[in-house]
Amino acid sequence: MGLSFSRSFKPEDLPDMTGKVVLITGGAAGVGFAVVQHLARRGATVYIAARSQDRAEDAIKRICASGLAPGNGRIDHIELDLADPRTAKRAAETFLQKEERLDILINCAAIIICPYEKTYDGIQDVVMVNYIGHLVWTMTLLPLLKRTAREPNSDVRIVDVSSDGYDAVRHPVQFNSVEDFNLEYKDNVFPWPALMRYCYSKLLVMLRAQELQRRLDAEGVPIMVLTTHPGAINSDGVRKWVDSLGDGLLAAVVMYLINLFFTMPTHGAYSTVFAAAAPQVRAEQRKYHAGYIRPPGKLGEVNAKARDPQLAQDLWALTERVLGDIGVTL
Repeated sequence: MGLSFSRSFKPEDLPDMTGKVVLITGGAAGVGFAVVQHLARRGATVYIAARSQDRAEDAIKRICASGLAPGNGRIDHIELDLADPRTAKRAAETFLQKEERLDILINCAAIIICPYEKTYDGIQDVVMVNYIGHLVWTMTLLPLLKRTAREPNSDVRIVDVSSDGYDAVRHPVQFNSVEDFNLEYKDNVFPWPALMRYCYSKLLVMLRAQELQRRLDAEGVPIMVLTTHPGAINSDGVRKWVDSLGDGLLAAVVMYLINLFFTMPTHGAYSTVFAAAAPQVRAEQRKYHAGYIRPPGKLGEVNAKARDPQLAQDLWALTERVLGDIGVTL
């Protein structure tokens, strides 16, 4: 019964989520936008955390205009800039003042493919946004997640949207200094350097989720931490990357292949929606514990590097040191 549900999963299969509070980064566009639609239509209160409040408000208008039935949930927004861990922490603290519970945290925002740049703190932006900013955000919200998890019949989950691209990182990885966050991959031909940097950030996401789940288990906190792969998505970020290739033949060929083989965000959201709210995940928590969910709602295999507990602990320790140097604590 459970296996057939997983194979045929659709968001319409979710139960009523009235009373649940969901917080999602990256919910103003792409896969995150579709996740907000799916969960709000089951009755959840969903907060979109986004850097641009205009984009968040526009997303809410578009979702409401397309209809929230049958659940008719509520959608709100909160300002969040993941490129600066200080503002990420303040944004989480602002949310803590707004709500008394948090059932589901979905970390979906990401820089996908972009030129190599470092943030004010000397860390490349794809690592800061996709990994470090989200870690600060999550850890600041964790007390509320834990409090909600202690309530009767609670089902609290943290979902980190990753990618099968993490598996492209085949070279040895270490976490000894801040420069281990700043790999440039400038000699890569394929994957392209920008794509490889994205894949590297997603390996960090996989390790972050594993270490957080280990820590919660050690405390006896019944929060499930899951990672997801949305699939190859024809998203805004992908189209911006194609635009950066110019108007030549390469861009035309790449766009043709994307249109041919990539799926749309609405369906790309299925694995994340499944991880966030499918009853099967909690009912079979031994099976899905720290699981990696692939489309539409199937448990995927994870390679040895992404499961390496020592590597995950080294990454966490380095992150704490780097954040400590700029005055941010987890």
